[in-house]
Amino acid sequence: MYIRNNYRNKIEYLNIKVHNYIKRGVDMFSYNRIQSLNELELSLYNYIMKNSEKVIYMRIREVANEAHVSTTTILRFCKKLDCEGFSEFKIKFKMYLEQSRGNSLIDNTSMIIDFLKKAQGKEYIEKIDLVCNEINKASTIIFVGIGFSGILSKYAARYIAAVGRNAIYIDDPFYPLNSKYSDNYVAIAFSVSGETPTVIENINSLKEKGCKVVSITNNEDSTLAKISDINIGYYVQQEKTESNDITTQIPALYIIETIGRKLYKNYKG
Repeated sequence: MYIRNNYRNKIEYLNIKVHNYIKRGVDMFSYNRIQSLNELELSLYNYIMKNSEKVIYMRIREVANEAHVSTTTILRFCKKLDCEGFSEFKIKFKMYLEQSRGNSLIDNTSMIIDFLKKAQGKEYIEKIDLVCNEINKASTIIFVGIGFSGILSKYAARYIAAVGRNAIYIDDPFYPLNSKYSDNYVAIAFSVSGETPTVIENINSLKEKGCKVVSITNNEDSTLAKISDINIGYYVQQEKTESNDITTQIPALYIIETIGRKLYKNYKG
Protein backbone atom coordinates (compact mmCIF):
# COMPACT_ATOMS: atom_id res chain seq x y z
CA MET A 1 0.00 0.00 0.00
CA TYR A 2 2.83 2.39 0.93
CA ILE A 3 4.64 1.68 -2.36
CA ARG A 4 1.45 2.24 -4.39
CA ASN A 5 0.68 5.54 -2.63
CA ASN A 6 4.28 6.65 -3.00
CA TYR A 7 4.13 5.90 -6.73
CA ARG A 8 0.87 7.86 -7.10
CA ASN A 9 2.34 10.80 -5.19
CA LYS A 10 5.40 10.77 -7.42
CA ILE A 11 3.27 10.75 -10.60
CA GLU A 12 1.07 13.55 -9.24
CA TYR A 13 4.15 15.60 -8.33
CA LEU A 14 5.60 15.03 -11.80
CA ASN A 15 2.37 16.08 -13.53
CA ILE A 16 2.14 19.27 -11.44
CA LYS A 17 5.79 20.09 -12.13
CA VAL A 18 5.39 19.58 -15.88
CA HIS A 19 2.13 21.57 -15.94
CA ASN A 20 3.84 24.49 -14.21
CA TYR A 21 6.78 24.20 -16.58
CA ILE A 22 4.52 24.50 -19.63
CA LYS A 23 2.38 27.20 -18.01
CA ARG A 24 5.46 29.38 -17.47
CA GLY A 25 6.20 29.09 -21.17
CA VAL A 26 9.73 27.83 -20.61
CA ASP A 27 11.59 27.12 -23.85
CA MET A 28 12.68 23.50 -23.56
CA PHE A 29 15.53 23.95 -26.01
CA SER A 30 16.66 27.49 -25.24
CA TYR A 31 19.92 28.89 -26.58
CA ASN A 32 21.52 28.68 -23.11
CA ARG A 33 20.57 25.04 -22.67
CA ILE A 34 21.76 23.95 -26.10
CA GLN A 35 25.02 25.86 -25.66
CA SER A 36 25.64 23.96 -22.41
CA LEU A 37 25.64 20.58 -24.20
CA ASN A 38 28.90 18.81 -24.94
CA GLU A 39 29.60 17.01 -28.24
CA LEU A 40 28.00 13.70 -27.19
CA GLU A 41 24.94 15.47 -25.80
CA LEU A 42 24.62 17.47 -29.02
CA SER A 43 24.62 14.27 -31.06
CA LEU A 44 21.90 12.94 -28.73
CA TYR A 45 19.93 16.17 -29.21
CA ASN A 46 20.16 15.77 -32.99
CA TYR A 47 18.99 12.14 -32.76
CA ILE A 48 16.02 13.12 -30.59
CA MET A 49 14.95 15.95 -32.91
CA LYS A 50 15.20 13.69 -35.97
CA ASN A 51 13.25 10.88 -34.25
CA SER A 52 10.90 12.95 -32.12
CA GLU A 53 7.77 10.93 -32.81
CA LYS A 54 9.22 7.63 -31.59
CA VAL A 55 11.53 8.86 -28.80
CA ILE A 56 8.57 9.64 -26.54
CA TYR A 57 7.67 5.92 -26.58
CA MET A 58 11.18 4.50 -26.21
CA ARG A 59 13.00 3.27 -23.13
CA ILE A 60 16.21 4.92 -22.08
CA ARG A 61 18.34 1.93 -23.12
CA GLU A 62 16.70 1.85 -26.56
CA VAL A 63 17.57 5.51 -27.09
CA ALA A 64 21.11 4.89 -25.82
CA ASN A 65 21.61 2.04 -28.29
CA GLU A 66 20.19 3.88 -31.30
CA ALA A 67 21.88 7.21 -30.53
CA HIS A 68 25.19 5.48 -29.69
CA VAL A 69 25.52 7.12 -26.28
CA SER A 70 25.43 5.83 -22.71
CA THR A 71 22.43 6.05 -20.39
CA THR A 72 24.60 8.31 -18.22
CA THR A 73 24.89 10.76 -21.11
CA ILE A 74 21.10 10.70 -21.55
CA LEU A 75 20.50 11.40 -17.86
CA ARG A 76 23.04 14.23 -17.90
CA PHE A 77 21.30 15.61 -21.01
CA CYS A 78 17.92 15.43 -19.23
CA LYS A 79 19.31 17.25 -16.20
CA LYS A 80 20.60 20.09 -18.38
CA LEU A 81 17.05 20.44 -19.73
CA ASP A 82 15.68 20.76 -16.19
CA CYS A 83 14.35 17.19 -16.07
CA GLU A 84 14.94 14.87 -13.12
CA GLY A 85 15.09 11.83 -15.36
CA PHE A 86 14.21 10.37 -18.74
CA SER A 87 10.55 9.81 -17.80
CA GLU A 88 10.10 13.48 -16.98
CA PHE A 89 11.93 14.44 -20.18
CA LYS A 90 9.55 12.32 -22.29
CA ILE A 91 6.48 13.94 -20.74
CA LYS A 92 7.84 17.45 -21.26
CA PHE A 93 9.02 16.61 -24.76
CA LYS A 94 5.60 15.22 -25.70
CA MET A 95 3.95 18.45 -24.53
CA TYR A 96 6.59 20.43 -26.39
CA LEU A 97 5.77 18.53 -29.60
CA GLU A 98 2.02 19.03 -29.11
CA GLN A 99 2.56 22.76 -28.70
CA SER A 100 4.79 22.85 -31.78
CA ARG A 101 2.05 21.20 -33.86
CA GLY A 102 -0.43 23.91 -32.91
CA ASN A 103 -1.52 26.54 -35.37
CA SER A 104 -0.10 29.43 -33.36
CA LEU A 105 3.61 30.13 -33.62
CA ILE A 106 5.68 30.76 -30.52
CA ASP A 107 6.62 34.28 -29.47
CA ASN A 108 10.31 34.13 -30.25
CA THR A 109 11.18 37.60 -28.94
CA SER A 110 12.94 36.36 -25.80
CA MET A 111 14.79 33.71 -27.84
CA ILE A 112 16.11 36.37 -30.23
CA ILE A 113 17.09 38.70 -27.38
CA ASP A 114 18.91 35.78 -25.77
CA PHE A 115 20.87 35.19 -28.98
CA LEU A 116 21.75 38.88 -29.35
CA LYS A 117 23.17 38.90 -25.82
CA LYS A 118 25.29 35.82 -26.56
CA ALA A 119 26.50 37.42 -29.78
CA GLN A 120 28.31 40.03 -27.68
CA GLY A 121 30.45 37.32 -26.08
CA LYS A 122 34.16 36.81 -26.71
CA GLU A 123 33.74 33.56 -28.68
CA TYR A 124 31.29 35.12 -31.14
CA ILE A 125 33.37 38.24 -31.62
CA GLU A 126 36.50 36.17 -32.27
CA LYS A 127 34.70 34.09 -34.92
CA ILE A 128 33.36 37.22 -36.62
CA ASP A 129 36.92 38.60 -36.69
CA LEU A 130 38.21 35.33 -38.22
CA VAL A 131 35.62 35.55 -41.00
CA CYS A 132 36.44 39.22 -41.64
CA ASN A 133 40.15 38.36 -41.92
CA GLU A 134 39.41 35.65 -44.50
CA ILE A 135 37.11 37.94 -46.49
CA ASN A 136 39.69 40.71 -46.41
CA LYS A 137 42.26 38.38 -48.01
CA ALA A 138 39.84 37.07 -50.65
CA SER A 139 39.26 38.38 -54.15
CA THR A 140 35.68 37.08 -54.28
CA ILE A 141 33.08 36.05 -51.69
CA ILE A 142 30.56 33.44 -52.82
CA PHE A 143 27.27 33.01 -50.94
CA VAL A 144 25.40 29.70 -51.01
CA GLY A 145 21.93 28.71 -49.77
CA ILE A 146 18.51 27.50 -50.92
CA GLY A 147 14.94 28.29 -49.88
CA PHE A 148 14.77 30.98 -47.20
CA SER A 149 18.52 30.57 -46.74
CA GLY A 150 18.89 31.23 -50.47
CA ILE A 151 16.99 34.50 -50.14
CA LEU A 152 19.25 35.41 -47.23
CA SER A 153 22.33 34.48 -49.30
CA LYS A 154 21.24 36.83 -52.09
CA TYR A 155 20.74 39.61 -49.55
CA ALA A 156 24.13 38.86 -47.97
CA ALA A 157 25.90 39.05 -51.34
CA ARG A 158 24.32 42.42 -52.05
CA TYR A 159 25.08 43.68 -48.53
CA ILE A 160 28.75 42.67 -48.64
CA ALA A 161 29.06 44.12 -52.16
CA ALA A 162 27.62 47.38 -50.81
CA VAL A 163 30.51 47.68 -48.34
CA GLY A 164 33.07 47.36 -51.10
CA ARG A 165 33.71 43.64 -51.56
CA ASN A 166 33.29 41.54 -54.70
CA ALA A 167 30.43 39.22 -53.69
CA ILE A 168 28.16 36.88 -55.67
CA TYR A 169 25.39 34.36 -54.96
CA ILE A 170 25.32 30.94 -56.62
CA ASP A 171 22.88 28.03 -56.40
CA ASP A 172 24.57 25.82 -59.00
CA PRO A 173 27.28 23.34 -57.90
CA PHE A 174 28.64 23.43 -61.47
CA TYR A 175 28.91 27.21 -61.61
CA PRO A 176 32.09 27.92 -63.65
CA LEU A 177 34.80 29.39 -61.44
CA ASN A 178 38.22 30.33 -62.70
CA SER A 179 40.34 27.66 -61.00
CA LYS A 180 43.38 29.90 -61.40
CA TYR A 181 41.95 32.23 -58.76
CA SER A 182 39.54 30.02 -56.79
CA ASP A 183 42.05 29.42 -53.99
CA ASN A 184 41.58 33.11 -53.23
CA TYR A 185 37.78 32.79 -52.87
CA VAL A 186 35.73 32.50 -49.69
CA ALA A 187 32.41 30.63 -49.77
CA ILE A 188 29.82 31.47 -47.10
CA ALA A 189 26.94 28.99 -46.77
CA PHE A 190 23.65 29.50 -44.94
CA SER A 191 21.61 26.53 -43.69
CA VAL A 192 19.37 26.22 -40.63
CA SER A 193 19.82 22.45 -40.30
CA GLY A 194 23.29 22.25 -41.82
CA GLU A 195 22.11 19.08 -43.58
CA THR A 196 20.64 20.46 -46.84
CA PRO A 197 22.01 18.11 -49.56
CA THR A 198 22.20 20.75 -52.32
CA VAL A 199 24.11 23.18 -50.10
CA ILE A 200 26.52 20.45 -48.96
CA GLU A 201 27.05 19.44 -52.60
CA ASN A 202 27.77 23.06 -53.56
CA ILE A 203 30.22 23.51 -50.70
CA ASN A 204 32.06 20.26 -51.43
CA SER A 205 32.43 21.37 -55.04
CA LEU A 206 33.80 24.76 -53.94
CA LYS A 207 36.20 23.13 -51.47
CA GLU A 208 37.57 20.94 -54.25
CA LYS A 209 38.35 24.13 -56.16
CA GLY A 210 40.32 25.49 -53.21
CA CYS A 211 37.76 27.84 -51.65
CA LYS A 212 37.85 28.64 -47.95
CA VAL A 213 34.46 27.74 -46.46
CA VAL A 214 32.47 29.56 -43.78
CA SER A 215 29.08 28.23 -42.67
CA ILE A 216 26.34 29.93 -40.65
CA THR A 217 24.03 27.28 -39.21
CA ASN A 218 21.60 26.57 -36.39
CA ASN A 219 23.55 23.42 -35.58
CA GLU A 220 27.30 23.33 -34.88
CA ASP A 221 27.25 19.51 -34.99
CA SER A 222 25.89 19.33 -38.55
CA THR A 223 27.58 17.98 -41.67
CA LEU A 224 27.93 21.46 -43.15
CA ALA A 225 29.52 22.81 -39.97
CA LYS A 226 31.99 19.93 -39.87
CA ILE A 227 33.22 20.38 -43.45
CA SER A 228 33.64 24.14 -43.00
CA ASP A 229 36.87 25.91 -42.13
CA ILE A 230 34.90 28.24 -39.86
CA ASN A 231 31.40 27.69 -38.50
CA ILE A 232 29.31 30.30 -36.73
CA GLY A 233 26.50 28.51 -34.95
CA TYR A 234 23.37 29.91 -33.39
CA TYR A 235 20.81 27.90 -31.50
CA VAL A 236 17.19 28.97 -31.78
CA GLN A 237 14.11 26.82 -31.59
CA GLN A 238 13.36 25.27 -34.97
CA GLU A 239 9.82 25.93 -36.21
CA LYS A 240 7.96 24.08 -38.93
CA THR A 241 4.55 24.12 -40.52
CA GLU A 242 3.24 20.89 -42.03
CA SER A 243 5.52 21.25 -45.04
CA ASN A 244 7.95 24.13 -44.48
CA ASP A 245 10.71 25.20 -42.12
CA ILE A 246 9.95 28.70 -40.86
CA THR A 247 12.70 29.03 -38.27
CA THR A 248 13.65 32.66 -37.74
CA GLN A 249 16.56 33.90 -39.85
CA ILE A 250 17.22 36.92 -37.62
CA PRO A 251 20.40 35.44 -36.05
CA ALA A 252 21.91 34.69 -39.48
CA LEU A 253 20.89 38.15 -40.70
CA TYR A 254 22.50 39.74 -37.65
CA ILE A 255 25.72 37.77 -38.19
CA ILE A 256 26.13 38.79 -41.84
CA GLU A 257 25.31 42.44 -41.15
CA THR A 258 27.80 42.47 -38.27
CA ILE A 259 30.44 41.05 -40.61
CA GLY A 260 29.59 43.68 -43.24
CA ARG A 261 29.74 46.59 -40.82
CA LYS A 262 33.03 45.39 -39.34
CA LEU A 263 34.50 45.03 -42.83
CA TYR A 264 33.46 48.56 -43.74
CA LYS A 265 34.77 49.99 -40.47
CA ASN A 266 38.07 48.13 -40.10
CA TYR A 267 38.99 46.74 -43.51
CA LYS A 268 38.37 49.52 -46.00
CA GLY A 269 40.13 48.79 -49.25
